[in-house]
Amino acid sequence: MTAQHILVVDDEPDIRGLVKEILEDEGYEVSVAEDAAQARERRRARRPDLVLLDIWMSGEDGISLLKEWQESGGTPSPVIIMSGHGTIETAVEATRLGAYDFIEKPLTTSKLLLAVRRALEADQLRRENDGLKQQAQQVGEPVGSSPVMQRLREQARKVAQHDTWVLITGEPGSGKETLARYIHGISPRREGAFVKVNGAVLSREDSTAELFGTEAGGSVHYGLLEQANGGVLFLDEVADMDTTAQGRLLSALESRHFIRVGGKDPVEFDVRVIAATHRDLKREVQAGRFREDLYYRLNVLPISVPPLREHLEDVPELLSYYVDYYSTVEGLPYRHFSIAAQNRLLHYHWPGNILELRNLVQRLLILGTTDEITVSEVESALGQGQGAVDEEGAWGEELFQLPLRDAREAFEKGYLLRQLKLAHGSVSKLAQQVGMERTHLYRKLRSLGINPKDVE
Repeated sequence: MTAQHILVVDDEPDIRGLVKEILEDEGYEVSVAEDAAQARERRRARRPDLVLLDIWMSGEDGISLLKEWQESGGTPSPVIIMSGHGTIETAVEATRLGAYDFIEKPLTTSKLLLAVRRALEADQLRRENDGLKQQAQQVGEPVGSSPVMQRLREQARKVAQHDTWVLITGEPGSGKETLARYIHGISPRREGAFVKVNGAVLSREDSTAELFGTEAGGSVHYGLLEQANGGVLFLDEVADMDTTAQGRLLSALESRHFIRVGGKDPVEFDVRVIAATHRDLKREVQAGRFREDLYYRLNVLPISVPPLREHLEDVPELLSYYVDYYSTVEGLPYRHFSIAAQNRLLHYHWPGNILELRNLVQRLLILGTTDEITVSEVESALGQGQGAVDEEGAWGEELFQLPLRDAREAFEKGYLLRQLKLAHGSVSKLAQQVGMERTHLYRKLRSLGINPKDVE
């Protein structure tokens, strides 16, 4: 795994050298800059994980540089301000502009290392929290005590210790992303970022800038590859990429460098690729829709996630897990499933896999009024009772009891969720299916509270 990279900006050579030496002794990679111009160049050449920035420098001061970074899109990594004669006002201004911490000179080794560790840990927590927001749930490991799931976790533990690319296959909703995050979380790259991107996104016209980043007038926007540097790039539904995007990505991944849009110098990076798909990639290759070289590059360590119907004995454990999750994390009222309700769900076929189970639990916790979830509630929620809530979130007979505006919104949400599942989370395919322009469609999805990333 790539060591964390720290940029030290200070116009005093002795301080630059001392800080560099201390940090390198601790295993960090360090770049140095003596002024704002060099800092811009170092930051352009490689994305730092942390910046140590002096305020009082010859020429442009550190606060002005921090303000410039903030106005050009913010700082993608924490900044610690250093100063030998700062004031409270200066510290407040630095914090307002996004600085994580403010430390005074003369620097001591203990004070410096403590500030650095705290900043890097806080940034990691921020990234993990962003990951939580992108997920509908956070699972430490795939849930289930069945032999099938025990074998899956054992296979994941073996795969995690090697840095080879991984291909995860399985039906929509079966838990492919959960497995990918589990592999990352127990791998040597666990301290690095986990950056998820949907294959359909990489086929858009503007995907080159999103993937590789941009440079313009000294301002740098870091793309997905740089954000994942030292960690994992998770290619969700990789088969949704068109062949042009596949070739562009494969070229960068194999050469381990790329050039930002608007830039001229190559940028080196180091990521592990974990890809996921519900399709048969071998058939996609035979049909000419997927590059053969990319297929063999991905298929070194294949893992198949079983559908829920193949480990139904895990249903009670999964129900308990998601009840605890939604009660603890999202503050929904705690309810328990009756034995009859659990037995009914043990014999359900689960076409939507774990995603369907999770949604069912959430729905029952929201709509219920008693401590116990009965079998009749379950039957209703599965769409087998009058006025039942269906899998997409719309109502049956109850729909006609709502005001027109609410009924229309419920129908639109249910309709778009169903179509989005058929499109496997691809908004571009959804737009074709429903006959809407993508800009209007994105606006509609946001207004209905639908996040395409939550739909596999």
